Amino acid sequence: MVWKPVRAAFPFILTLMGVVTVQSALAARYEVPSASMEPSLMIGDQLGTINFTYGFSTAQLPFGNRLPHSGLMAKRLLGHAPSRGDVVVFRSPSLPNTTWVKRVIALPGDQVALNHGRVTINGQVLPWQDKGPAQEILADRRSVPAERFAETLPGGVVHDILKIEEDGPLDNIAAFTVPADRLFVMGDNRDDSADSRVPAAQGGVGLLPFWNLEGKVVSVLWSWDHFKLRSERFFKAV
Repeated sequence: MVWKPVRAAFPFILTLMGVVTVQSALAARYEVPSASMEPSLMIGDQLGTINFTYGFSTAQLPFGNRLPHSGLMAKRLLGHAPSRGDVVVFRSPSLPNTTWVKRVIALPGDQVALNHGRVTINGQVLPWQDKGPAQEILADRRSVPAERFAETLPGGVVHDILKIEEDGPLDNIAAFTVPADRLFVMGDNRDDSADSRVPAAQGGVGLLPFWNLEGKVVSVLWSWDHFKLRSERFFKAV
């Protein structure tokens, strides 16, 4: 009985270690720079991550963007795929000296399509529950009206998303299959996210290579910008 709460707290102990060391082989801290993951993550949120969740690659080295990532250098040591719904940090394929954060939506072998904003995985449209009007907070602190939905992924992970437009420019994608060693990732703010719907050559993520993964987000540590709004989520799982 004594050890159960200790085991439950272990991920957060590691993230605190990451705060102290800023960046380590075990855990690290990152700051959310954009609105692409609202409402789950907000601009200024400080994230605690576990770095060994998906194994190790040269992408996790401070100078990893300067190393070749093909052949053996593109492999992960003790690596395995994330689960659908995981929030991950990774080296941006379009800007490899920066770290981005998105949510894993589809895995290798999954067939994915988008139709009027609704995601279909392996022939099943992901269920939405309308949670009513919301606000997207922009980088300049302005807010714009949005609608909030709860989306359910295969496997049962439920997460909130924001929609600003009913049928935006990224809301329709013909069906395709996610190739081996790639992930389809999206921002929870569906109309303000340069994610796997946008090719890396156009400033997005494209289909994310496993090599780029740096770690799994496990908690919001604090937020300088949204302390009152987000204090109830500090040190809670994402």
